[in-house]
Amino acid sequence: MRGMSPIVQVVARLLAGMLFLFGTYVVLHGHLTPGGGFAGGVLIAAAFILISLAFGSVEQTERNSYTLSSVIESLGGVLFLSLAMAGYVGGTFFFQNAFVYGIGKPLTLISGGIILPANIAIGVKVGAGLFAMFLALGASRFVMKD
Repeated sequence: MRGMSPIVQVVARLLAGMLFLFGTYVVLHGHLTPGGGFAGGVLIAAAFILISLAFGSVEQTERNSYTLSSVIESLGGVLFLSLAMAGYVGGTFFFQNAFVYGIGKPLTLISGGIILPANIAIGVKVGAGLFAMFLALGASRFVMKD
């Protein structure tokens, strides 16, 4: 597929940039404002899906994108698991008393202790996972060809 018209591509490129930026903002400020890793990950995935729909793709590109997004999703899960294990090794569950370890300082951006890195890990996992699901659903058109 060659994609949509140039007008749609220009608008999609602008909107995808704003979606990605807002999704990153939601992930990074999830411990201070409503939102967090899941909501920000959905916005980031929506940016990639919008670009994929506007510009179209071919079978090989979709396979490569699916593989890359699956690897990134796995890395997000490993990062989240390693945060949990770091808390376990430190003697608490998910660094329950993060201020004891000097991770968070009240009224600052990193005041949430372990919440910010956990939001980042969840945002990466959700964003890459949703994009991989979109690509897997789109790839069915190549399998069901006559």
